[in-house]
Amino acid sequence: MRTKHKVCILTSLHSPLDGRIFHRQAKTLAQEGYDVTLIAQYDKEDIVGGVRIIPLPKTKNRFKRMTKTSWLLFRLALKQKADVYHFHDVELIFVGIFLKLMNKKVIYDVHEDYPKALMSKFWIPTVLRKFMAVGIDCIQKVCMNFFDLIIVAGDDIAESFSKCRLCKKMIVLRNVPLKGFAAACSTDGQKPNNIIYVGALLRIRGIMEITEAMKYVRNVARLYLVGTFVRTEFEREVRQLATENVEIIGQVNYAEIPNFLRTAKIGLICFYPEPNHIGALSGRNNKLYEYMAGGLAIIGSDLPSWKEIIESGPVGVTVNPKNPKAIASAIDYLLDNPEVLKQMGRNARKAIFEKYNWESESEKLLEVYGKLLNHEK
Repeated sequence: MRTKHKVCILTSLHSPLDGRIFHRQAKTLAQEGYDVTLIAQYDKEDIVGGVRIIPLPKTKNRFKRMTKTSWLLFRLALKQKADVYHFHDVELIFVGIFLKLMNKKVIYDVHEDYPKALMSKFWIPTVLRKFMAVGIDCIQKVCMNFFDLIIVAGDDIAESFSKCRLCKKMIVLRNVPLKGFAAACSTDGQKPNNIIYVGALLRIRGIMEITEAMKYVRNVARLYLVGTFVRTEFEREVRQLATENVEIIGQVNYAEIPNFLRTAKIGLICFYPEPNHIGALSGRNNKLYEYMAGGLAIIGSDLPSWKEIIESGPVGVTVNPKNPKAIASAIDYLLDNPEVLKQMGRNARKAIFEKYNWESESEKLLEVYGKLLNHEK
């Protein structure tokens, strides 16, 4: 075991027990011998899986989170006197700059293409949306040059930065599950005709369409929506549309997700063709890989880049995400052809154990940390 280097992980937006931040990165570093502290919105100071969690007050107010909470996070971070600071939210980019100005080693972890994501925030006026997207793009590309390392969650994000000189200090760490996650999803029993969606319950993720699709499914089947509604008015719309074969579970802990995947046959990723979704399966869409880990057949959007991934293997089928009847037909096709469905599930799990697993990705994380701190893995 090497002399412990102290790592301080920062997030003002994500859950402290987030799959990428905690279960993959923080726990990997802790298991490798690093002294890991995570500052995030949480109820209490705690130690979980060898990671010390320092709580931030919980708030849903964006302005307060980006100002008062970020300032508190910065002060707490400084007290840690860490060897490396690793932050995960674009709203903390100036916290990262301030830490860098104090001669700290800083890593910026980019979870999504934020300028493109902004273009789908329909509650923001269109003109303002475009202005903010350009602004965030410029701020990122200027500020990134100051950081010691840029980690991105997908190849599409890496490509958007490919013309910047910062790409020389950038690596891709995909949101793939641990083999243990896949093992926890395993079952030898007969599965019911359960269909599942796991993730944020947003309009642009096709939640209305997959809910409506259940009206047209011929087979006896049940849809489980596992996640949180971001907007109350949208939740009301979905609940009014939902039939008795739709169950809204709400938010669950990451560790509980295998319990749902273990009893499902089909996983849904019917996202709208929004700018931020076009390349979202190229590593950063953890839903795809979690479904694959569970041995589920996938029904996904018929975007060109998605079709290539889902239909190779194959691990599923693709449909028009805005057509509930097409989604229902795909569900019935898979349920009517159990051997096809099972083979897709077997193909998916095989790919997880052989290629798309965190054990492979984690080697890159440990290697760049070793280089950053001038020691070998």
